Amino acid sequence: MFKRFKKKYVVPVLATGLLFTGVSFSYSDDFFEIAKQIEIFTTLYKTVNTNYVDETNPGELMDKAIKSMLADLDPYTNYFNEADVAKFKINNTGEYTGIGAMISRKDGKLIVQEPYKDYPADKAGLKAGDEIIQIGDIALADFKEDASELLKGSKNTKISIKYLRQGKTYTTDLVLSEVDVKAVPFFGMVDKTTGYIVLSQFNAKASSETKAALLDLKGQGATKIILDLRGNPGGLLNEAVNICSLFVKEGEVIVTTKSKNEKYNNTYKTRTAPVDLDIPIAVLVDSKSASASEIVSGALQDLDRAVVVGSRSFGKGLVQRPIDLTYGTQVKVTISRYYTPSGRCIQALDYTHKDADGKAIRVDAKNYNTFKTRNGRSVQDGGGIQPDVALEESKQSPIADAVLRKDGIFNFATQYYYKNPNLGTKIPAITDADFEAFRAFLKKEKFEFDTATEKAVKELLVTAKKEKVDESIKAEYAALLSAVQKSEEKELAAHKEEIKQLITDELIKRYQYKEGLYKYYLTNNTEIKKATALLANPAEYNKILKK
Repeated sequence: MFKRFKKKYVVPVLATGLLFTGVSFSYSDDFFEIAKQIEIFTTLYKTVNTNYVDETNPGELMDKAIKSMLADLDPYTNYFNEADVAKFKINNTGEYTGIGAMISRKDGKLIVQEPYKDYPADKAGLKAGDEIIQIGDIALADFKEDASELLKGSKNTKISIKYLRQGKTYTTDLVLSEVDVKAVPFFGMVDKTTGYIVLSQFNAKASSETKAALLDLKGQGATKIILDLRGNPGGLLNEAVNICSLFVKEGEVIVTTKSKNEKYNNTYKTRTAPVDLDIPIAVLVDSKSASASEIVSGALQDLDRAVVVGSRSFGKGLVQRPIDLTYGTQVKVTISRYYTPSGRCIQALDYTHKDADGKAIRVDAKNYNTFKTRNGRSVQDGGGIQPDVALEESKQSPIADAVLRKDGIFNFATQYYYKNPNLGTKIPAITDADFEAFRAFLKKEKFEFDTATEKAVKELLVTAKKEKVDESIKAEYAALLSAVQKSEEKELAAHKEEIKQLITDELIKRYQYKEGLYKYYLTNNTEIKKATALLANPAEYNKILKK
């Protein structure tokens, strides 16, 4: 059923009319230019499809053409074909039918990154690091499509798979079930009076789950709250507003959106009675806290309702809206910019101006504008939410980013897990000897850090080969690359403690799932410790907020 049949299609002239479906144009100077360009494109599309020497797939051609066109705007304006639409709805609702695991495809391999506790993948015995090599009768080595789609279906569907683990082949059956992706995967008490809530995404359940966690913690005696938005990439804007409504009075402006299209100019206010107007709050953010996370942290900061702790957030001040197209497709369009209550837009990248490599230019700090919070504190726009309490340890070093991005820590943790299978609920104690074993592992695996500097050097060789001067600079290139790699080794050693902590975090997930990691954080995470200490010091907390 998964075999692709190639067939040549002729695109009818009627397609020109279909492209206009659902779109109304004002009779402006742009109308003729838009109509002209659509006619040119339709004629080209039909001509290529009819005359190209080999068989073509019109759907794939159009899919690539649309996505390439939108890629020139910003990374958030995206076209979704019918299959993509289903995935997008999963992200927004937090519910889907599947195997209950995070899976990635790298270098042509389908790898289990994280099985979720008590879901099908976990029940079938799959572990992080397993490579799925066959699904049903489909061998993935020759399967070029999105293999994760083969792991979806209706509830109770049984799927047989083969997978590799530590060089051995195993088989198992997965029975698909409904998977509930929680917006609040964990909450608990740090101490007798401090509650901790992890908000990992802004799906349709975000505010209701946050409210339930808040009420539960207050029932346990919490008189202070830490809201953890680290790593939260955002989601639904209205859920961000609803979460703020838990802590600020009804009718408070949380965010405004401004667009060239007047119908997208909106002011979003809280619409429900708060749960607690006075409970002290510390909001944790980092460089991966984006979009809706920045609406919440920015609004609570501007209203002097919380102290923001950590490192500068990502800086995404753009709002998208999904718009339905024909044949079950969709386009997600950046429709406006959002502004926090003080009036600042914290967008970090300017997609209307790009450098020589076609990359968006980052807003220069000297061009930041200063705004005032409700109590008169100075805050700035352009480049994310700057914490009230900045923590250097909350920033991730470039070398740590490299070993995470290239799965160096993930793969080492897989090896460690099978060498130490019986730790159970014990916290792995990563020693200096373990760190040296990690460095040896990277060398054995010929790990390439691919830092920005290393990439630049390798690109130099590519250019040199094109210009046929690579032989004349061979010795110099080798010396430069060697120097860069030695520098990376020094950086790795210099950030030993950071790397050891990242290894510990990954290993805790292997033995105790993600919830085990959050429990560990309650008493061991530096940012949580400092947020707890701040909340325990009312004088310092009020001084920061100018109360």
